[in-house]
Amino acid sequence: MPHPIPAPDSLDPAERASQDELRALQLDRLRWSVRHAYDNVPHYRRKFEAHGVHPDDLKSHEDLARFPFTSKQDLRDNYPFGMFAVPREKVVRIHASSGTTGKPTVVGYTQRDIDNWADLVARSIRASGGRAGDIVHVAYGYGLFTGGLGAHYGAERLGCTVIPMSGGQTEKQVQLIQDFRPDIIMVTPSYMLTIVDEMERQGLDPAASSLRIGIFGAEPWTQGMREAIEKRAGLDAVDIYGLSEVMGPGVANECIETKDGPVIWEDHFYPEIIDPSTGAVLPDGSPGELVFTTLTKEALPVIRYRTRDLTRLLPPTARAMRRMDKITGRSDDMMIVRGVNVFPSQIEELILRVPQLAPHYQILLDKEGHLDTVTVRVELEPQADRADDVRSRAASELQHQIKSYIGVSSTVEVTAPFAIERVVVGKARRVIDRRPKN
Repeated sequence: MPHPIPAPDSLDPAERASQDELRALQLDRLRWSVRHAYDNVPHYRRKFEAHGVHPDDLKSHEDLARFPFTSKQDLRDNYPFGMFAVPREKVVRIHASSGTTGKPTVVGYTQRDIDNWADLVARSIRASGGRAGDIVHVAYGYGLFTGGLGAHYGAERLGCTVIPMSGGQTEKQVQLIQDFRPDIIMVTPSYMLTIVDEMERQGLDPAASSLRIGIFGAEPWTQGMREAIEKRAGLDAVDIYGLSEVMGPGVANECIETKDGPVIWEDHFYPEIIDPSTGAVLPDGSPGELVFTTLTKEALPVIRYRTRDLTRLLPPTARAMRRMDKITGRSDDMMIVRGVNVFPSQIEELILRVPQLAPHYQILLDKEGHLDTVTVRVELEPQADRADDVRSRAASELQHQIKSYIGVSSTVEVTAPFAIERVVVGKARRVIDRRPKN
């Protein structure tokens, strides 16, 4: 099918800026953001001073490497509102992402932040081939997760008609796609395949639906999955990238005419690639860990935020800004399960809440159809009653806790004491990911 190419006059000025213009804009905004963080967030003031740097030291893009990194742990340590750079009453919305149990990573937005976010998601939908008047079916989750509302506000900003379906209720998803005839769907790629399966189960031809564009994100997906979705659903599958700590969806987005990796909206987010072991900045084209500094965020500026995503920066093609390659993995132990960030430490904390269970466990990740499945194998405490009903109650309690606190469904298998292999030297193998890599 033909890929719609936007007219140059429909693009934002930054999307067609010269490299000199873009770098000058970035440097001005970098200086503002670093100063804003230093002046208004005690954490940043302390951290900069401990590293012997000051906002006045930022005279070039390269000087940013002198400043310390920000990590998810920094946000947790300042829970809930300690990283805000504006008074709390200036924050018009709060979102949160997965963190250690009971302590999510909290992010806040001023009205200007919300407006910029909507503008950038609108830009992303337009890059994907969307236009004003299109009907957009949003099947990302709404609530504290940034996906649903981020997509929603951006689609409205572009002038689209929004169907705020959220996730789940697959049969109803199919019904509304059939009845409302949307042009675009925004959803995780794995759930899109589940929708396609349901269409076929109902005797429908997914390729004959009204959908012509799928904007997929919130989890890693391969070129093979793109090809499978495009073939079965008869649409263009386009990649959107984002993370709540930096903004949410819309930090970067592929262009439909090239589909060669998400374009980073560098007028709002300055990217670096670092060696995850040493922290040294690597040249473009080198694989490493992606780091972002926000350039326009008021409520929650982040300076050199370590995303833990492993990728590389690629030169511009369809827009004036650099692209990022597919995420190849993560530099920490975080798992992404159906678009939800899950840490082994979260599950460990929940295991410790159940008196009958020992803190010896393994997490098994598999695929059932197109969706991720999680099985937690955990040992019974040696002193616990080994009756079947005791095991069953402990398994049910842990399964409930994982769903309630982390947000993913799981199967819990309670084994006999000492059934899980011990590691004498090195780290315990907590996660066994058996999901296909292609």
